Amino acid sequence: MANPLLVRDPQLEQKRLDHFKRRKIIRITTISVVALAIVLLGLYHFTDLMFGPPEGLNSNSIIGEWAMFRHDLERSGSTGPSTVLPKGKLIAVFSTDGGIHSSPTVANGNVYFGSRDGKLYALDAATGTKLWEFKTGSWVESSPAFANGILYFGSNDGRLYALDASTGQKLWDFKTKYAVRSSPAVADGVVYFGSDDYCIYALDAIGGTELWHFETDGPVVSSPAVTGGIVYVGSMDRCCYALHALNGRLRLKFQSYSPIISSPAVSDKGVYFSSSKGLLYAFDADAKNWPRENELLPYWKTMYLYGVATKPPPPSGLLWLLSLEKTTSSSPVVMEGILYIGSGNKLFSIDIAKQERRWVFETEGIISSSPAIADTTVYVGSEDGHLYALDADTGDRLWDVPTGGKITSSPAVANGKVYIGSRDGKLYIIG
Repeated sequence: MANPLLVRDPQLEQKRLDHFKRRKIIRITTISVVALAIVLLGLYHFTDLMFGPPEGLNSNSIIGEWAMFRHDLERSGSTGPSTVLPKGKLIAVFSTDGGIHSSPTVANGNVYFGSRDGKLYALDAATGTKLWEFKTGSWVESSPAFANGILYFGSNDGRLYALDASTGQKLWDFKTKYAVRSSPAVADGVVYFGSDDYCIYALDAIGGTELWHFETDGPVVSSPAVTGGIVYVGSMDRCCYALHALNGRLRLKFQSYSPIISSPAVSDKGVYFSSSKGLLYAFDADAKNWPRENELLPYWKTMYLYGVATKPPPPSGLLWLLSLEKTTSSSPVVMEGILYIGSGNKLFSIDIAKQERRWVFETEGIISSSPAIADTTVYVGSEDGHLYALDADTGDRLWDVPTGGKITSSPAVANGKVYIGSRDGKLYIIG
């Protein structure tokens, strides 16, 4: 007689087999989903195959204009070749009721700039005759950007303004919590700028509606560069950020270990900026952080110092860094592989490929003005009150024009003229 304990119920046996099959399917499905998630996460963090930045988000000043701070969206500070260069002759002077730190914008036959008297001014670019003025609630240190007949600029009253460039009539304004000293960039219908409220903003250029904002850990005085669908901007939290232009997603947080006031310049897939301690950095424009890099690296470095970990890798994207000796807030100019930047009371010319100094020009005051270059001439203001024109190859002084105050405004070069503001409250037009 058969042992009843050894006899299996066919129905129970089938249920048991079905149960194991379901568990196997669930296990395979789970492993597949996790593997796919890991692959997608890797593609998201380390490549641009998914959600890549839009390459068409670029625009520049047209020939003969200087339509934004540092001339173009790459913040190159360069006009390129020019047939007519200024000779150092004073053409016109226009007085305001406050010092001028805002850098001029030259577009549509006019020159636009802000003053610490709280106003934005529009002058005839040829004669310096006032066309109109617009009053804000505080100093205007932000430099205006011109795009499609509209001027965009910030004020220390905490607002970003959009004005009709022909009449000065306000179209809209956008309120932030604190001062807007950053100079806006306008690309493909979007306005990008920073604020002292620790945020980087993207607004619809027509209506001023917020599209996105990104929070940093410090005021954002730096002016964003926008190229290749990526926004590059520094912060006083000691980091330079690379953000996806359409949604503000963080691509790279690059630490400099001292506040960043200057604006980055982008050239040939390199991003260049200086920190307040006088270090000049270069990083890869396409670089991205590996997951939680900035949180983990300090611990890795500590363990390395105690001898319990291998040497940590350099920060993602770092190409090189160079000491400029002294503190700086000057933004770099890049043209044909040569970089120009002020540090302390000196202007440096640096060969990017060799990371070597070509020449140094010394003034009697600090250079916080950002240089501009047109063809073979570099223009820069100094806190000794002079605007200097230098030979770009040798650093020899070609001419200089004195003003009645410190120069912290950056020069704009257009149609054979240089436009520069001074702390004496005057805008100078030099031909």
